[in-house]
Amino acid sequence: MLLSVFLLALRSVRRNLLRSFLTILGIVIGVSAVITMVTLGNGATQSIRNQIAGLGSNLLLVMPGQRLPGGGGGGGGGVPQFTPADAEAIASQIGGVAAVAPQARAAATVVANGRNWSTSVTGSTNAWFEVGNWKLAQGRIFEPDEQTAGAAVCVVGETVRRELFGGTVQAGASAPPGLGQALRIKQFSCTIVGILAAKGQSGMGDQDDAVIVPLQTLQRRVSGNRRVNTISVAMAEASDSAPLKASLRSLLRERRKLAPADDDNFSIFDTQQLAETLSGTMGVMTTLLGAVAAVSLLVGGIGIMNIMLVSVTERTREIGLRLAVGALEREVLLQFLIESVVLSALGGLVGIAIATVASWGLSALMDVPYAFDPGINLLSLLFSAAIGVLFGYFPARRAARMDPIEALRHE
Repeated sequence: MLLSVFLLALRSVRRNLLRSFLTILGIVIGVSAVITMVTLGNGATQSIRNQIAGLGSNLLLVMPGQRLPGGGGGGGGGVPQFTPADAEAIASQIGGVAAVAPQARAAATVVANGRNWSTSVTGSTNAWFEVGNWKLAQGRIFEPDEQTAGAAVCVVGETVRRELFGGTVQAGASAPPGLGQALRIKQFSCTIVGILAAKGQSGMGDQDDAVIVPLQTLQRRVSGNRRVNTISVAMAEASDSAPLKASLRSLLRERRKLAPADDDNFSIFDTQQLAETLSGTMGVMTTLLGAVAAVSLLVGGIGIMNIMLVSVTERTREIGLRLAVGALEREVLLQFLIESVVLSALGGLVGIAIATVASWGLSALMDVPYAFDPGINLLSLLFSAAIGVLFGYFPARRAARMDPIEALRHE
């Protein structure tokens, strides 16, 4: 019986193809909008996680002054800066620490091969490569004596290398463009001993636009002071961040001679917590956008109810004839209810197909991962079918309760 009723519903849909298409258009738009919004939101969330993971895994960033994760706030000129001794104390006195990298930065114009490029120069130790998950495409990192003596050596990012020397770095090449060449930073020249593997763009800019020198080199030849802007602390895999951050805070308060009543004049940021916070915010925004898009599903449902009422009116004599020859009310109810579900389910399937293409194209355009979610696709299809049941029930019940005699008299 269900099969025959389903075939009748399909025959009715084919009988008025244009009207059926216009009827399901609201469902198509609603389903495609919901799936596209959720997919792009999931992709943006994944992109944020990837960008923060690019800073380093299990990473704590310690900065002077009270700052906000987004860069707001700050300690002003009176806040004492860190020193390399602070980083050494963290590495030696706190358990659960895998690596500690003190960092100082300065903006500078670098010159090489007859070209110049404005970039950021970072001074640090070899631990910087470990805490930031940096790999070398070619060359080497700093030797211990080079770090101690503040030697004139540097490692450059792919953007700096490309802008100054051109060409491409090929794996296994004996002498890629730039390696071993001289690079002038302000008033001194350094030798490029390594080239970083490219990481690409992130929400904080081009990660490959950087020059790295030993910390002593930056302090002596560029900045002229022993200040450390940031201390990056990589936690061991099995470490619990909460007690480690508490120990770190206690040590820094002691070294900076803060009284119990004094506020911290430094900030500790946990990149994992930052990733979770931003992902949670994106999740709320995704849910909100999906809910707004879902409103069009209700509009599509109203369109289905409207067209089903028209269909019942047009087929009044047919309904009366079926009831007169013995059809039960529930059979007539089921016929129109299935017809409504078929319309909404077809709209859901078309909407899923459009959303898949749109999500893939927009993900590529926005440069975010395409995060296919089978759950939201299935949920949207089921929801569209439920819309058909909800908005098709009233017209179906009206058809089932017709008086056969009055229906046969209808013109």
